Amino acid sequence: MTTSSSARVGIQKFGSFLSGMVMPNIAAFIAWGLITAFFIPTGWLPALGANPLDADGNALNNGGLNFLAMVGPMIVYMLPLLIANTGGRLVYGVRGGVVGVIGTMGVIVGTSIPMFMGAMIVGPLGGWLIKKVDAIWAGKIRAGFEMLVDNFSAGIVGGVLACVAFLGIAPFVQTVSDALGKGVQALYDSGFAPLLSILVEPAKVLFLNNAINHGVLTPLGTEAAAASGKSFLFLVEANPGPGLGILLAFAVFGVGLSKASAPGAIIIHFLGGIHEVYFPYVLMKPAIIVAAIAGGATGVATNWLFGSGLRAPASPGSIFAVLLQTPADSYVGVILSVVLSATVSFLIAGIIVRSTRKADLAAEAGDLAAAQAQSKANKGK
Repeated sequence: MTTSSSARVGIQKFGSFLSGMVMPNIAAFIAWGLITAFFIPTGWLPALGANPLDADGNALNNGGLNFLAMVGPMIVYMLPLLIANTGGRLVYGVRGGVVGVIGTMGVIVGTSIPMFMGAMIVGPLGGWLIKKVDAIWAGKIRAGFEMLVDNFSAGIVGGVLACVAFLGIAPFVQTVSDALGKGVQALYDSGFAPLLSILVEPAKVLFLNNAINHGVLTPLGTEAAAASGKSFLFLVEANPGPGLGILLAFAVFGVGLSKASAPGAIIIHFLGGIHEVYFPYVLMKPAIIVAAIAGGATGVATNWLFGSGLRAPASPGSIFAVLLQTPADSYVGVILSVVLSATVSFLIAGIIVRSTRKADLAAEAGDLAAAQAQSKANKGK
């Protein structure tokens, strides 16, 4: 096997592993996306999101509804822990999942940003570590002591991993986030606006989108909008076009769960403005980041050429919020930036998804055959 082909196989295996961690939890992403789209202050039903306040800042009674309270814990705790559990299970079954979850709590509490990247590192690492520890005394435990040893070893390994993740992995991920923010600032200062997507789009799919958008792009955009009444910077991260194109590619050319779930994700992403729902699709096939970057750069270049932009941040990043914040003299440029970026990302993502369709179909068939074999075995029992 040549070096190039072995590298390609390695990349495909890596992408499949990421997919195996994220895609089984896509329903949780959609559930979070729906709750967020409905109940955040700029959502569809904000009145049900939180108890409104009176003039003195006291909460008024609205029947005890406070659905907004679920949004933060779901993205900070639920989604990363689900990913960590799945990653640990892929490596070493239930025990791997448990240790992966314990360790991931270290990165969650060690940073101030949603720790999806940390979960994808620590979850499988926890499964690998407990697998190696179990191998040390496999077959050497006296009868009756297996459960005691298993529980204590998993607890100790998980606890140590959580501390290491808190002290080492969490600061590393935070440093990566900060470095990306500084890179975006440097590109903007140097005048290479379309190149912003080279940093912004990968940061988005690693769930660092809020750190980049609110930490760098929104302050810069607000300053520019105060001088000229609008800024294209509000659309660098919030443009729904690249994500729309990627989801359309999966809806048209995908197979299995990715194809079936893409239409629902399109509604939440494009109409609801919750971009996080398309990130797992990119993680499933890392090469698709090229489509996201190209689509994002196309949108930025379009707004740059037309001198178009938004008056204020579009929150959430739905097409409705984007159009609501668009000044009268920017409609052509803004709409074109969304359409063209979606077109470019769809074309590139479509090529990538189609090129791997045969392998994906084979994998689906393999999973079905395994499930049928397991079913027959269960019936036999």
